[in-house]
Amino acid sequence: MIGVKKEGILLEKTQLEFENEGVLNPAVIREGDSVHVFYRAVQQGNYSSIGYCKLDGPLTVVERWDKPILVPECEYESHGVEDARIVKIDDLYYLTYTGYDGINARGSLAISKNLKKFKDRRIIVPPITYAEFVFLAESAGKVNENYYLNHKFYFHAADPEKKMMLWDKNVVFFPRRIDGNLVFLHRIRPGIQIVSVKSLEDLTKEFWDDYFLNLQEYIVLDPVHAHESSYIGSGCPPIETEHGWLLIYHGVEHIGPDHVYSACAALLDLDDPVKEIARLPYALFSPQYDWELKGEVNNVVFPTGTAVFGDTLFIYYGAADTLIACASVNLHELMAELLTYSSKDEK
Repeated sequence: MIGVKKEGILLEKTQLEFENEGVLNPAVIREGDSVHVFYRAVQQGNYSSIGYCKLDGPLTVVERWDKPILVPECEYESHGVEDARIVKIDDLYYLTYTGYDGINARGSLAISKNLKKFKDRRIIVPPITYAEFVFLAESAGKVNENYYLNHKFYFHAADPEKKMMLWDKNVVFFPRRIDGNLVFLHRIRPGIQIVSVKSLEDLTKEFWDDYFLNLQEYIVLDPVHAHESSYIGSGCPPIETEHGWLLIYHGVEHIGPDHVYSACAALLDLDDPVKEIARLPYALFSPQYDWELKGEVNNVVFPTGTAVFGDTLFIYYGAADTLIACASVNLHELMAELLTYSSKDEK
């Protein structure tokens, strides 16, 4: 079993209005010796924006803004911009986040040239209802029946006067083009799926209809082990290694009245990342300390960003939906451990 060090709490809420309820789930990118952190800031009433701070090295906060860097602008994000991730592809920074309008939560994108101003905001997940998704997926066949078990959420939680769209979250881009394409992971419960396109303009209604008619081909990971038995979701942007793409993701297990969120690890093929090379059969780390066990949502570690310094991988995560913490692991040891659980892909 790989050893993980909990580095402790990195950021907590302040008295500033935009983050007086909590800070969590940060997007992270390293530039030189600095680490830029774009975190979800929650104000009273559960309205979210994206705050910003800068670290010197992996753990020392040297700058923190007193106002959000990203606030809701569009109707689809009127209730919040949440849970960002970030990568640099070519000369642009791609910041993905969940746009929440009070009913629907959908994966969205903003682009920047300088990490200060973000533009070209848009939803990039399919513009369909849950009912439409089920129709298309059923037409395809061969899809895990658990993809159809979310009807209670959609049809009991929805306002009958408003249209409940398919919730598609945890959009995470790979940090470079693969075979000339932009590639990203996304999550329709219970698994993690993948998209590959030449241009974001290719994400049309027709594209998504065809995608769901062949959904099985695009499922990267489905839940397998106990600690991820309820559902999983793409967490941190994939890290390129000589052995494959290292993916730190979250897994959820239903225990008693609670859901327990853990950090998990898998390895995907470099050239064809829909192929799983290896997966840890146990959680990389789970809620352990009081600040992970008790909070706005109990029993949560939710990894969303990483930075590598030397041989150490720093994993930044939301703890109990209340604050931001960090864990670290030796990258070479983690890779060696993962490779002991390599599996033959059957796709």
